[in-house]
Amino acid sequence: MIPQIGLGTWKSPGDQCYASVKAALQNGYRHIDTARVYGNEEWVGKAINDFLKESKVPRSELFVTTKLWCTEFNDPESAIRDSLKRLGLEYIDLYLMHWPAAMAPSKTDLFPRRPDGGRAMLPFDQWNYIDTFKAMQKLVDLKLTRAIGISNFNIPKIDALLNDKDVHIVPACLQVELHPYLPQRELVDFCTSKGIVVEAYSPLGSSGAPLLKDSTLQTIAAKYDVSPATIILSWDVQRGIVVIPKSVNPIRIASNRKIVELADEDFKAVSELYKTIHKRFVSPDWGVNIFDSDAHFN
Repeated sequence: MIPQIGLGTWKSPGDQCYASVKAALQNGYRHIDTARVYGNEEWVGKAINDFLKESKVPRSELFVTTKLWCTEFNDPESAIRDSLKRLGLEYIDLYLMHWPAAMAPSKTDLFPRRPDGGRAMLPFDQWNYIDTFKAMQKLVDLKLTRAIGISNFNIPKIDALLNDKDVHIVPACLQVELHPYLPQRELVDFCTSKGIVVEAYSPLGSSGAPLLKDSTLQTIAAKYDVSPATIILSWDVQRGIVVIPKSVNPIRIASNRKIVELADEDFKAVSELYKTIHKRFVSPDWGVNIFDSDAHFN
């Protein structure tokens, strides 16, 4: 079972990352999300291990997620072993394929470029995300991770994955950008029908938390005497979505665990915000819209 509220660590560097993870764990969080490409697995792992030593909380009560980066698609076993070494852990709870995309293989250059300066993306005839997922299945057998999943996949890609005869593990989780401006209703319904947990990254709208300035959310927050962040996260939880808000502020980290029950009219008002503002905040500049159903790299 994935704890429904976790701490995201994207763009949390060094000492800030250590302090935020430690604060989260001390405030009752049991779900921590990181990734190879974030460059902070060592700090996340140090905070987790220091907390375990100091608190005597068993490792089994924590849920740790990290992710396979696009330059290591060809060797998930080596990649997860490297992540485990950086984290100082014996196993991961959830290992995600970070993107349905591949870059020129490398363990050191996470964003390789072509001679012409463009991103060194591999065309789909040289790589297939389904093959990578098949290789990830072995990681469960090796007990390097308790579960595997995917991130930033759309319905056609998930459907193709599930229909492959050699895929015998249903992804435990799909992690995607999800918030009131991008509710992903069809995608959530599809995943629910397949037994895949949906997890929201950037639930407050990515860098700068722009959704907190939304007037409708501010009005509803005033009604409950809470912050707009609480309204957004409560809306997610009521939908059955796992959320991983990122913060390095101890006060905000603590307050992000506060959930209220939204009245039907308020839940509906939040759910319909996308009709006025429909926006995706995270879209990598890789020369193609990775979220298109037929996206491919040439």
